[in-house]
Amino acid sequence: MIKVGIIGTGFIGPAHIEALRRLGNVEVVAICDSSQPAALKHAEQLNVPHAYSEVSAFLNHAGLEAVHNCTPNHLHAAINRQVLRAGKHLFSEKPLCMTVDEAHELIDLAEQAGVVHGVSFVYRQFSLVQQAASMMRHGELGRLFSAQGSYLQDWMLEETDFNWRVDAAKGGASRAVADIGSHWCDTVQFVTGKKIVEVMADLAIVWPKRKASVNSASTFSGKQDDVQYHTHDVTTEDMGFVLFRFEDGSKGSFNVSQVSAGRKNRLSFEVNGSAASLAWDQETPQQLWIGHRHQANQLLSDDPSLLNADIAARARFPGGHIEGWPDAFRNMMQQFYLAVAQSAPPTRDKATFATFYDGAQVMSVVDAIVKSHQQQRWVKV
Repeated sequence: MIKVGIIGTGFIGPAHIEALRRLGNVEVVAICDSSQPAALKHAEQLNVPHAYSEVSAFLNHAGLEAVHNCTPNHLHAAINRQVLRAGKHLFSEKPLCMTVDEAHELIDLAEQAGVVHGVSFVYRQFSLVQQAASMMRHGELGRLFSAQGSYLQDWMLEETDFNWRVDAAKGGASRAVADIGSHWCDTVQFVTGKKIVEVMADLAIVWPKRKASVNSASTFSGKQDDVQYHTHDVTTEDMGFVLFRFEDGSKGSFNVSQVSAGRKNRLSFEVNGSAASLAWDQETPQQLWIGHRHQANQLLSDDPSLLNADIAARARFPGGHIEGWPDAFRNMMQQFYLAVAQSAPPTRDKATFATFYDGAQVMSVVDAIVKSHQQQRWVKV
């Protein structure tokens, strides 16, 4: 069994633990939280045997081989450095850190440590996203013309919606683009096999001031009654619109929003080629639309017997058995721990999961988008 520890127990930490427990060859042996009482409480709730409040003590846990960093954004860089210097395999929530320079520093540390490194870009792990990428690789779409789409949510729709991500000191200079636009960029770059190399962006803040609950609520928590608020200035975008160019000269556009009423987690994309098109929507993840000019369009389901042979195993159940986000998350962890079991650090272009190389590249795209909005011009990545 591979012994694993989790740092951070907010919304995403338990999702990591649940996915890891489905693998069979991984044991979550310890968690680390901001205080010892919090760590003990969450360890009991999550049935994890050991709890820590100091990262250094956590990293010295006997037999610990791999670490998942599930903390808020502003803590990523320092903790990732500690983990890598301790020689542990590292799976980090995105972003890897707060700046592109820090991302390249972390890549250097990971390479020096010779460890497996991954970043949590989960949407490429859906079976039908894998199918889309396989079709692209095998030339089934012909020459790439364009890609477009969006990632829409509504959890920041109201003036009283507030979260640590709104604070640029904790979440970073970009919010909607960095938080969800990064997922869109990684997914579409994975599907097309092309990198985004230039961007033109227009971003917007719909609530220049937000009212934060005095008793802070957790991400995605429900409404509360009799809440007292204090006002915060907002400097991070609620939505954005981006034109981009791929490395081969093909073009595209996407928009992101955390203020689109009724959209809960809708990452969608369409890719157009000279022979066919395809489209996918994360809120209906078991359907891949395939568009044709001279024959009827198709709606492909995630039945492994219908998928391309090179990726059919990514659909783990027979057709008609619903697979969704938790299953994609499990797929991501499985690919990471196959590499850990083989002690095989990823190369820049061969990994079956998103690595620090991918994390740094997408951070560069986000950085260019922010600069483009600030300077109101095309910016190279």
